[in-house]
Order: sequence, then structure tokens, then C-alpha cells
Amino acid sequence: MSDDPLKSLRDRIDAIDEQLLELFNQRARCAVEVAEIKRELGEGGDEDINFFRPDREAQVIKRAKSLNQGPLSNDEVGRLIREVMSACLALEQPLKIAYLGPEGTFTQSAALKHFGHSVSTLPMSSIPDVFSAVESRHTDYGLVPVENSTEGVISHTLDMFIDSNLKVCGEVEIRIHHHLASQSQDVSKIRYIYSHQQSFAQCRRWLEQNFPTVERIPVSSNAEAARIASEQADAAAICGLPAVEIFGLRICAENIEDLANNTTRFVIIGHQDVGPSGNDKTSLVVSTRNVPGALLGLLQPLADNNISMNKIESRPYAGRKWAYVFFIDIDGHQQDSEVRQALNELKAQASLFKILGSYPKASL
Repeated sequence: MSDDPLKSLRDRIDAIDEQLLELFNQRARCAVEVAEIKRELGEGGDEDINFFRPDREAQVIKRAKSLNQGPLSNDEVGRLIREVMSACLALEQPLKIAYLGPEGTFTQSAALKHFGHSVSTLPMSSIPDVFSAVESRHTDYGLVPVENSTEGVISHTLDMFIDSNLKVCGEVEIRIHHHLASQSQDVSKIRYIYSHQQSFAQCRRWLEQNFPTVERIPVSSNAEAARIASEQADAAAICGLPAVEIFGLRICAENIEDLANNTTRFVIIGHQDVGPSGNDKTSLVVSTRNVPGALLGLLQPLADNNISMNKIESRPYAGRKWAYVFFIDIDGHQQDSEVRQALNELKAQASLFKILGSYPKASL
């Protein structure tokens, strides 16, 4: 062994890095071959070929985690594999992802977590604009928030699904950590606090305890709040770390959310149906006639077929007075025999029945 143990270890690391580099490139060459085969088999242009396979990616990450023996955690292994797949996919077909902007929002962070950093993320000013970008095929996929563990569903997102032909192709969850940030760390100068209304709600108790008299001004996003705070010496923003870094702010207080497990769920929207991954969820929207027992009749097929329902949310049915639609999430994929049977029975009783998509479940 070398007299310098650090040099010996660094030499081993260098050798391992060389092996990793060769293996990464071997994987990349396989990805390029996959793309060539898909193009040969495809009848249309690239827009008709599913280069991104959410079910396949979920299976790859799950397998890598099952083989992991440490010391890296399963979460770290998942992130590493995701980035490798993202880089390889960019060689097949670079993806464009629309998200609810501007740059620095939690939605952009969710997009990068799900697709990796080798995609192009395009900020949109509203949730309808994200849907429009995907529907027109200006982008390959879109990513929008759908619910928060503290404040509940994002109604604008649910309403868009009623008339849109887009499908839910995946979901991603991220822990939301809010920071109070300003040009300086001198909180005595703060006269205004800017943020999105949802973030104000998620930090309500902390704000009441620490800044009860400071004016709170809601804006379109936390990133916009950070931009304003970067231009006003007497202003602060509630925002995430990416926005802090983008706009050169200083953090006055970290993790000011009232609940430590504050989590937001986002969905990926696109044109494709997603195959079974082995750990899936199905989302649908249904409506029924306003008669006694109607909702029970809709839900009974789920119970009869032993299907677990993990969410139900009602929304007004646009254009119909006192009529409602129900957004439902269930365990399983629509191709599973029990799920297929339950959905067929449910469809027979519903006045409106629409499967939004089956897709791999998210993991933090």
C-alpha cells in the first residue's frame, strides 16, 4: 500500500470514475440505438413516437433501489439513475417541458426532479397556458400543481381536466420548504412581505408570531415575490431556495412553513397512455344524476372489486346549475383486471365518465 493513504484512495476513485464514464457512454450508445429502432418501427414523425416511457423509467428506478446495498441511500440512488436516464433520453429526443412559471418556482423544481436536468423547461404564466402548450405540441409534456397536503386541491388544475383531452402521464411530490428572504438579513427593515396566497396560508402561524403587523401582498408566484424583493430594500419574499439563488437574496429565516411535512403533488400532462409499472394509480372524473344514493352507486363497484380509493374531490360542473363532478384517484392501473372490471361497472352508472390516466405512483 502507498505511504500516502489519501493518494491511494484518490487513485482508486480516479480509476472508478474512468469505469463509470465508460459505462455511462455505453448506456448512452444503447439509448441512441433504442431511438433508431423506434424511428424505424414508427410510421409517423418523432412527435408520434414515445421516447419517454414513464412506466419503464419507474421500473428502472425501482430495480436500482432494490439492488442498492449502500452506503448511498435509495433516494440518492433514485436521483442518480434519474439524471443518467435524463441525459440518455436527451440523446434520443430532447424533451421540452412546460411548467407554471416563472423560473424558480416549486413547479420547475418538480419538473427537474421528475425529468432530470437534461430537459428544456419552459415557464408559462398560468395553468391554462401549460395545458395549451402541450395541446398544441409546442412542448412534449406539462407539469402543474394539483394538491397540497396543507391547503388541499388546486381547483384551477382540476377544472382544466374536464374539457381537455390531455392525459395524466405521471405524478411527482416534493416537500415544500418556505424561506423568508430579502436583500439583507436585517428583518427590522421589512415593511412588506410578498408571496403566493398558498404560501401565505402555509406559513400563517409563523407570520402571526413573527410579523403580525407587516403587510402581506399576494402575487402570482413565489418566484415573482423574490423578484420584487430583490428590487425593494424594505420588502421580503416567502419563496423556495431556487428563487433565493436566482434573485440573489439572503435568507432571513429558514423552513417557516407551519407543518414540517408540507408536500405538494404535481401531475405530468401529455398525449400518451402509460403502461403498467407495477405500482400505479388511476385518476378519473365522473358525474351522476342528482338522485338519492347516486354517489354510493358510483363508489360501490370500487368496494365490490376490492379497489382502494385514495382521493375523492367534488367540483361544480361548469354550465350546469347545482351539478357536480367528482375527481377520484384509485390504486392500480386501468389494464389490471380488477380495476378494469370496477371501471366498467362504474361507467355504466355514470352520466359522465372519463379516465384521466393511469401512471406510476410518486415517491418522495
